[in-house]
Amino acid sequence: MTPQDHKQTVLAEILALAPVVPVVIIDELAHAVPMARALVAGGIRSIEVTLRTPVALEAIRAIAAEVEGAVVGVGTVLDGEQLEAARQAGARFAVSPGVSPKLLEAADASALPLLPGVATAGEAMTLLERGYRHLKLFPAVPVGGAKLLGAWASPLPQIRFCPTGGISLASAPDFLALPNVACVGGSWLTPKDKLQAGDWAGIEQLAREAAALPRRHG
Repeated sequence: MTPQDHKQTVLAEILALAPVVPVVIIDELAHAVPMARALVAGGIRSIEVTLRTPVALEAIRAIAAEVEGAVVGVGTVLDGEQLEAARQAGARFAVSPGVSPKLLEAADASALPLLPGVATAGEAMTLLERGYRHLKLFPAVPVGGAKLLGAWASPLPQIRFCPTGGISLASAPDFLALPNVACVGGSWLTPKDKLQAGDWAGIEQLAREAAALPRRHG
């Protein structure tokens, strides 16, 4: 098994943990641990913390160290420096909105599995040639949503997707019913108002609803 094959196997296991990977923006470090504990209690173990705030890396570090059962990943990765910093902080997987040659080089050299973003069949084919069998469709709804992924299922059967961007609890089943969708990414599980209010019970309930979503594979 090549290093990339191993990373793809690990990624498959992480994406299989629940129907939804929450995409989280953490503004206050103190919210990280109780938020993650609420998600895990609701049945959502894989958590993507985006690098969109100054406390993101410390939030990843805290969740990795303190939240039993959580599989914390890093999102919005743009370069190799961020990839390595997240790995050192305890991230178990990484997600990028798209790809660049330098990021792919860094990912090849890193032990951290990368879920790269694509928006076209050509991008998906290019990554498949590099051994990527798990990709993120982004932004999922604006680029064609479930209809696009359904059209790709036959010509690109080797690839499983985690569509992210514009998906809600109501629309998630349309994606999860597809044969080439492993799970979906969504920000609705950790809305800003509940984070700011410390409504961990509310977040746990949103996680329970998401964890109960049916999917074709899982």
